[in-house]
Amino acid sequence: MAELAQSPMTVDLDPVQLVAPDGTPTAEDRYSRELPDETLCWLYEMMVVTRDLDTELVNLQRQGELALYAPCRGQEAAQVGATACLRKSDWLFPQYRELGAFLVRGIPASHVGAMWRGTWHGGLEFIKKCCAPISIPVGTHALHAVGAAMAAQRLGEDSMTVAFLGDGATSEGDVHEALNVAAVFGAPCVFYVQNNQWAISVPLCRQTIAPSIAHKAIGYGMPGIRVDGNDVLACYALMAEASARARAGGGPTLIEAVTYRLGPHTTSDDPTRYRSRDELEHWLALDPIPRYRAYLEGRGLWSERLADRVAARSRRLCAELRDTLFGASDVDIDEVFTTVYAEMTPALEAQRRDLRVELGEEPR
Repeated sequence: MAELAQSPMTVDLDPVQLVAPDGTPTAEDRYSRELPDETLCWLYEMMVVTRDLDTELVNLQRQGELALYAPCRGQEAAQVGATACLRKSDWLFPQYRELGAFLVRGIPASHVGAMWRGTWHGGLEFIKKCCAPISIPVGTHALHAVGAAMAAQRLGEDSMTVAFLGDGATSEGDVHEALNVAAVFGAPCVFYVQNNQWAISVPLCRQTIAPSIAHKAIGYGMPGIRVDGNDVLACYALMAEASARARAGGGPTLIEAVTYRLGPHTTSDDPTRYRSRDELEHWLALDPIPRYRAYLEGRGLWSERLADRVAARSRRLCAELRDTLFGASDVDIDEVFTTVYAEMTPALEAQRRDLRVELGEEPR
């Protein structure tokens, strides 16, 4: 394994890239591209399945089956690559756009859909897979990731944690506190920032004037590194290195995966109001899936049989997702209030009655 490419006080602005946009190997020689053939093909399969299920979840929201959904189109390589190299005992602390990470971990898409539908138990399968429930408040889960890492450290467990963040989250105070505490206590945690260029409608240039997000690591005294987030092999290599470093007692790392959100921030967003068609076309040409397919072709691993197998799996999983969610029963609203404390408080009783009145289940 290569030594970390940067010391804690230097950050290279050029993202690490192992596969060029045209699918050819780059000249980068600090990190290995050598994985078993079946793993290389599996990475492609997971990216395609992620995109297809992501599209299906958007469709279900448009048809009124989900309350909301945050698409991850364009970020498949960043998510699949970073998660595929981790151990099953490493804990993930996601935001709300990490469908690819969930699928790699074996969490059914229907459980993700249940969360977006508003079903209270939508996160139960997450815990079984060492994945914290989806975090809607921006950046707060970074503190949870550090706390869990410090707990593993004190218990002598051979595991680490990953906090999945967006570029907008780095503008939040919680993330600053998490980075500082992790560095001071040498917590085995990786802060994985998917810089998709936009925090809803606010561009990166309006969030920081630092040379890059990775440069923020310098202030905390931890290594910071940039990676091409549309290159699945580079994301795999850098996360593998950072996670190994964390387990070996080397402390936290900040990784900035430079990628792009091809779709809207959520299904309630209209990105055409704040970004140009030229910008979108630029990033469409850097789509991670065609790039990686070209790489597999160059390695002699691409075949129509592989394409047919991946397509068949996507169709099956999309059908299962639709069958599970379409027309599913709504959550019992009482559970929103009765599962907060062992005994209902007067305030919760009043809130429950207000909601029942609003829904027409009780008289005013």
